Amino acid sequence: MTKGGENVVSGTAQGPVVQAGSVGEVHFHGERHRPPVPYQLPPAPRLFTSRRRELADLDGWLAADEPLVAVVSGPGGVGKTSLALRWLHRTKARFPDGQLYADLGAHTPEGPAVPEEVLEWFLLALGVPGTDIPSGLARRQALFRSLTADRAMSLLLDNAVSAAQVRSLLPTSTRSAVVATSRWRLGGLAVDGARFVEVESFDLNSSLELLERAVGQRVASEPDAARELAHLCGGLPIALSVVGARLSTNPRRTLSKEVGSLRTERLAGLALVDDVSVEAVLDLSYVDLPPGHAKVYRLCALHPGHSFGVQAAAAAAGEPPREVEAVLADLVEKNLVAEVADERFRFHDLLRLHARRHADRDSAAQRNAASRRVVEWYLDRLVDADLALRPTRHRVGPRYRVGAVASAGPRAALEWLEHERANVRDACRVAAELGWDDLVWQFCEALWGFYLHARHTDDWFALHALGVPATVRLGDREAEAKLRAQLTYSYGSLGYFADEEREGARALEIAEQDGDQQGVAVALTELGGVAQGAGDLPLALRRLTGARDVRRRIGPRRAEALCGRRIGEVLADLGRVAEGLAELASAAELMAFAGDHVGQARCLMSTGGVHLRRGDPARAASHLESALDVVRRVGSPFYEAEIAALLGEAAEGVGDLPAARRHYARALGLLDIGNPRAATITSRLAALDR
Repeated sequence: MTKGGENVVSGTAQGPVVQAGSVGEVHFHGERHRPPVPYQLPPAPRLFTSRRRELADLDGWLAADEPLVAVVSGPGGVGKTSLALRWLHRTKARFPDGQLYADLGAHTPEGPAVPEEVLEWFLLALGVPGTDIPSGLARRQALFRSLTADRAMSLLLDNAVSAAQVRSLLPTSTRSAVVATSRWRLGGLAVDGARFVEVESFDLNSSLELLERAVGQRVASEPDAARELAHLCGGLPIALSVVGARLSTNPRRTLSKEVGSLRTERLAGLALVDDVSVEAVLDLSYVDLPPGHAKVYRLCALHPGHSFGVQAAAAAAGEPPREVEAVLADLVEKNLVAEVADERFRFHDLLRLHARRHADRDSAAQRNAASRRVVEWYLDRLVDADLALRPTRHRVGPRYRVGAVASAGPRAALEWLEHERANVRDACRVAAELGWDDLVWQFCEALWGFYLHARHTDDWFALHALGVPATVRLGDREAEAKLRAQLTYSYGSLGYFADEEREGARALEIAEQDGDQQGVAVALTELGGVAQGAGDLPLALRRLTGARDVRRRIGPRRAEALCGRRIGEVLADLGRVAEGLAELASAAELMAFAGDHVGQARCLMSTGGVHLRRGDPARAASHLESALDVVRRVGSPFYEAEIAALLGEAAEGVGDLPAARRHYARALGLLDIGNPRAATITSRLAALDR
């Protein structure tokens, strides 16, 4: 209110207060989305027992107010992870910036987790967009250390295989705590100031305490049998827990009968360093499973990735999802599988190995059928997502039925792809290992839409290294030309022009030899991009015009529009601006007619770029804002980054430097640091601050 000619604020205000003599328009802007604080730890163990000395050691080291690296070592199944989880959950308040978790996979059939991939998981959890995560270990380490430098966080690095593996994942914060569990002592971490906790098997009293927590008064009613059970389990918590779970789910089963079973079966196989056999203990739970439960347990262990959902498990088992969901819930209760998220499951490494050993007793045909079902399930979901992202693209894969439409929209498709990215990649690798060339190359074709929107180049090139040879072995020249054309585009987008020319030339050669006009048009289009990127604009124009001539004969209209967009860009670069703008306008109209809204947005983006180069930033901004509106609805991070960078240039052109900074920062936040555009945008930002 105004008092005596002055603005006076009374009462209580929250947030910023602005005083003004007059107010024209007031705009309220919501806060920018902030990623949630990550708390990734699995649940604390319910039957945790003893370990008072170890917990006291950890508490004492944390109280020293210095960065803590603690190595919890001991034989498999001794309770290393349980101890670490108990302590980290208890000290959660000391780490308000979050708690990260990774299973480093020392004992998985696939081998240890690669630090580069683990850092990707951590960076995603810390809110870094997938497209902003750099490739290469050193770059990911640098970004991770920068993000955690001032944070109070704890990390649980479970099942580590070496000191070097752990060292690659250490944050730099002085308020951090890292707990690494391993069957090995990892003495090499002593040079990093690590503390060491050696976890041993339970003594008799602790073993009885754990059994009592599991089955209650039955321990007191059969003390001799309880003591013998503890002895037969060797004090190994995993064995005691499995036996306890068996007894608790069979309330009428006596401890004496359990002792008799253990004596008969013996704790053999899966031998650990203290000669305790976990496999026999796990078998005691397995042999009592109903046939359907046992089948799900065995076949889910053949899943290609570390974690899986109900639908993937149903594919592996070859049973309806609703039935498999109920079975998985029961297996979780029996501690045979862990539920890591809502309807998301994984095996402990020993349990997975145990389940796979039982699967080995099935015939090779049964195992291969289960693996093929789950691989094809991922391929079918991938095809569905690709249809959502690129509904009008010409495909050659047999799963793209005529008239097929996606089951969800592009944003949901991108979210699924990011979430299941590792499993999709591993499914393709399993197909390659088992010699299913007909599936391998189809993964590559179906990844096209995801690649365009997310640009995970490491995955892209790794899977094409499997897919192209698969097409050659099959003698499927159409598929080979398709994949080589895809590589032509991806090499060109990274500036690898020699590789781009090689792949494009081979794709064109195959198509011309086979009389495949569709393949000729695709190859000429991508080779036009080769020449355009290399600066040979007349050659680019000839190739692109040739591709469009083919498209006008065979279709589709969308592909004709794609050629038109590139022709418009080249004409403008040749100084034939009016012709170039006309081509771009026509291409945008064709894209809209074909229902390719992202393609339409890219035409608008190219038009904005032409106006920028002509020195008309205001007109450029109008086209770019329209393009940005389209790609934001789709949720395409890479294309949004490209448009934001151009909007930054337009803002610079009209002298709006704050807006330019915002646009450039947005583009950098969406781009992979390894993308060549990132360096250019960083330079522009730096120039604004001079």
